[in-house]
Amino acid sequence: MLSETIYRLRRKQGLSQEQLGEKIGVSRQAISKWEGGQSTPELDKLKALSECFQISMDELTGGGEPQPARKEDGGFQVNRLGVGLCLLGAACLLLFGIFMVAQPAAAEQVNQSSMITLNGSGILIGLFAACMVAGVILIFKKK
Repeated sequence: MLSETIYRLRRKQGLSQEQLGEKIGVSRQAISKWEGGQSTPELDKLKALSECFQISMDELTGGGEPQPARKEDGGFQVNRLGVGLCLLGAACLLLFGIFMVAQPAAAEQVNQSSMITLNGSGILIGLFAACMVAGVILIFKKK
């Protein structure tokens, strides 16, 4: 409920009704009426409240738990799991490539130990590449 949200946010910021009123250009009595549910702020005052509390107007009026306004970077939010998977896959591919060049005999043992038609190296490379692809999908997935 809007009245409860205004009250909760004002108290959370340690503001009196008078201080909040001064910040947004209304009287202490107007704040009191809003918090008591006796009246509702006009649109321009709702905007001033959302800016004062640094939340969106939807969060202010929607009844959900207000959260700080988020700024998106480049039109999407970075998914940390996706970035982690990409980095893990790339690091594993790089290390496996170095391992195959430095220890060809050990790489041949990996290939011979595989019971699948695709040799062991191919399975590992495919697994690491799949990890990277999953990471890229998570990074660009819309929330």
